[in-house]
Amino acid sequence: MNKEIRKNNTLSLHSGTADFINDSEYLGNRNDTATPDTRDSYIESSLNDEYGACVSLLWEANPPIYRILRQAPDRTTARELLFSYLEQTEQQLLAENTDMHPLEVSTIRDCIRVFKNVIAPVNENRAGFSSLQYLRKLALTNPREAGREISLSFVVEFLNLFRGLAGNAGIYDRSGEQGMPAGFLRQRGRAAALKRTESLDRLCFHMEASFSRYPSGLDREVIAKRREYRERILSHFGGSPDDWGNYRWQLRHVIREVDPLIELIGIPSSQREAVKKAVKNRIPFGITPYYLSLMDPGHAPGDDHAIRAQVIPPLDYVQKMADHKADRGTAFDFMGEHDTSPVDLVTRRYPDIAILKPFNTCAQICVYCQRNWEIDQVLDSRALASRETIQNALNWFDDHKGVTEVLVTGGDPCIMRDETLKWILDSLSRKKQIRRIRIGTRTPVVLPMRWTDELVRVLSEFHDPGTREIVVVTHFEHSYEVTPEAMEAVRKIRRAGMGVYNQQVFTIENSRRFETVKLRRDLRLIGVDPYYTFNMKGKGEMRRYMVPIARLLQERKEEARLLPGLDRTDEPVFNVPRLGKNHLRALQDHQVIAIRPDGSRVYEFHPWEKNIALVEPFYYADVPILDYLRTLAARGEDVRDYRTIWYYF
Repeated sequence: MNKEIRKNNTLSLHSGTADFINDSEYLGNRNDTATPDTRDSYIESSLNDEYGACVSLLWEANPPIYRILRQAPDRTTARELLFSYLEQTEQQLLAENTDMHPLEVSTIRDCIRVFKNVIAPVNENRAGFSSLQYLRKLALTNPREAGREISLSFVVEFLNLFRGLAGNAGIYDRSGEQGMPAGFLRQRGRAAALKRTESLDRLCFHMEASFSRYPSGLDREVIAKRREYRERILSHFGGSPDDWGNYRWQLRHVIREVDPLIELIGIPSSQREAVKKAVKNRIPFGITPYYLSLMDPGHAPGDDHAIRAQVIPPLDYVQKMADHKADRGTAFDFMGEHDTSPVDLVTRRYPDIAILKPFNTCAQICVYCQRNWEIDQVLDSRALASRETIQNALNWFDDHKGVTEVLVTGGDPCIMRDETLKWILDSLSRKKQIRRIRIGTRTPVVLPMRWTDELVRVLSEFHDPGTREIVVVTHFEHSYEVTPEAMEAVRKIRRAGMGVYNQQVFTIENSRRFETVKLRRDLRLIGVDPYYTFNMKGKGEMRRYMVPIARLLQERKEEARLLPGLDRTDEPVFNVPRLGKNHLRALQDHQVIAIRPDGSRVYEFHPWEKNIALVEPFYYADVPILDYLRTLAARGEDVRDYRTIWYYF
């Protein structure tokens, strides 16, 4: 194609897009006061797999883009025209006489930034495919043919992006039914305060109404029914009430077979098959009697859904673990610990802190454990490393005095004998540079009776304010785990002067509106500080548990932000393999660079060393947002409540 023809084509198409850009009926007359049905017109079509209807909505969302994709003779020309369209749009937004609200301008500019990234040649090269190529195919072929290669999730992702580019994201409700009444900022004094209080009361009511959906293990009704469950479990194992509070009895009766689950709580046939297959293939599986008592009998998960999902493996997970039985250590080591272990039992990714793993088993096994590649069996008799290996790891710290903090984890170090834990802590405390020792343990959640007076005394012996701090980092996932027993364990630790922090993994089981907010509030009430909320690591065997990064960002902004500051002390993070945490709220540390045909966003994550050293970024394909919303809908959620998720990048 000669340059003159391309130039003429470009001028013609630019003229067409400029007409749309300056048309007040197109950009500027937005759905601010649209009804939810109008704003969410795509939802029913997408949930019902109405591919053609969603494609039509896609092109209606942004006619200039559709015209460019249809008329451009090739991908290169289409890209040039789209960049020109985006630049013109941004210039209009920055013009002196723009009448658009600054918050809506911000949404449009975010969408411009993302779309530029998605169609940029450099990002096509990094992602290994062209999102623009699939968009052109979608525009140039009939939906039935396009649908063989391009998913509905891809269509709906761009539908929302195009709406955002056109100023029709539909995020804000101008009716005053949500958030701040329109007249608040135009008033002063008591009248303004009353208007503001009215809107804040509505937010509080909405949040509290959501909380009622997620009962706590401290609710009276829950405590009462779990007392009955405990009696059934004790009867099954021939135990007495005194046995229940004995952690050794609990460990002796960890459930390792499917039969107790069938008898005591009931599980569907697919889970029966999964547990049997896990046991047969020696895939880690185990549940403490105490944790089993937190599950409600019946085949269908209810309030206990998050608890069951943590420890009862799905069949596809078991199959993938069995398929990689021989190479599990490499297939599932997502964080690349093999490449960050300078000596056996030690992992180091940051300058000031290192991990020590003397014990590689737990009281029970979490399905989505980061270290499922090195956990053999629940309470494996060979879990404790040899004294020589542990001593060698401890000696390593003598030669690396820049490491001033140690996370003792595993496995679960609190399953070790008190004497062994004391020996390790004593050795670490003698190293003058060590100012903090963290104990990473789930025992406050799954085996709270482990927190005997003796264990607390052992830890507190090395807690020396002003010199050295001992802290406990645990892992509550859901309010249903917050029980009187867990609260008592935390109380003992806190009374000894030690802090307790929580690391939550954000999964499909705790990601509904205000579900994680409820956990934060309940944790603070028992003395636990929220510390990290982890986006699920991108381990293929755990795909069904994963939630889009956009949902975690949405949760942080729209739900956690409503809490007082002391309740929302946790930080949402994504773990970059081999390197460490990427703070998701730091927009400069990650960006969307592509949309795959299956609808998943491809992210470029920058390492924590950014602005310090040139370290290669990490590329990650996320869970398609529409797939996630479909799962929520299948669980009875109104996905219109999540409409703004598309605009978190």
